[in-house]
Amino acid sequence: MAQRTVRNVLVLLFDDVQSLDVTGPVEVFAGAEKHTPGTYRIRTASLDGSPVRTSSGLTLVPDAALADVSDPDTLVVPGGQGTREPHPRLTDWLHGHGPRARRLVSVCTGAILLARAGLLDGRRATTHWAYCDRLARDHPAVDVDPDPIYVRDGRVATSAGVTSGIDLALALVEEDLGRDAALTVARHLVVFLRRPGNQAQFSAQLAAQTARRDPLRELQQWITEHPGADLGVAALAARARLSPRHFARAFRAETGMTPGRYVDRVRLEHARRLLEDTGDGVEEISRASGYGTPEAMRRAFVKALGTSPAEYRRRFRPAPAH
Repeated sequence: MAQRTVRNVLVLLFDDVQSLDVTGPVEVFAGAEKHTPGTYRIRTASLDGSPVRTSSGLTLVPDAALADVSDPDTLVVPGGQGTREPHPRLTDWLHGHGPRARRLVSVCTGAILLARAGLLDGRRATTHWAYCDRLARDHPAVDVDPDPIYVRDGRVATSAGVTSGIDLALALVEEDLGRDAALTVARHLVVFLRRPGNQAQFSAQLAAQTARRDPLRELQQWITEHPGADLGVAALAARARLSPRHFARAFRAETGMTPGRYVDRVRLEHARRLLEDTGDGVEEISRASGYGTPEAMRRAFVKALGTSPAEYRRRFRPAPAH
């Protein structure tokens, strides 16, 4: 029997770290170790080995000081308020040791620490949606993509806000140990096996601002509940009891996007959910989601996601449980 490879996972700790950025990935790797013993060794470390206080007030006790740990297979850099003004020694340690890890992973604003250490230059990356503009502005050498929940660029993987660190960790476990191990961990944590990395950080409703006026706010909800209806500007304006011109202007002013853009997002999100969660045929889903024909839905998927509905389903629909 071949000897298993033990992968050392090191999680960086610092004051004002986001606790879920730490515990989410740790629980995934720990669950995988329980499923397949002898595959992961998880350690945490702070600058001097001292306990750190998270942004929510919890105290975390690290296993070691950074100076005393060996170079890991997977280095996980969490985010949190502590990334705003990190200790220079922390950035220096990352700059020197980050390139030695086989995989470099950030959760949420941990990407800012990687960027400060020069580890994201020339790479595509993401972070929490609220900090994407800042990351792009402060580090122009980084190709910031604000949409996906996580991004893989070679040996570097960055994820968006908080729970997306679980999605990324599950993807890494699947890469290391296979789908069965990742599925077992996901079931234990009561999460999906993994959301696709290119899934948007927001639902359509969250991506758009909520309108201030009741008629428009109610219309936003109605659109999400009726993606197969006539959602043209004229029909929506009539439902909001506004002229088409006034409606289009008011909707954009209050939500930050045009009615057409909002409808496109709602329909895409609805179709993706049906492809992932049901066995309905592509033709049926295209009608239910407001596309009318499979070809129209295919064009929308290729434009937004770079893949066809059939391929999307093949890649991202969970396998049936045995």
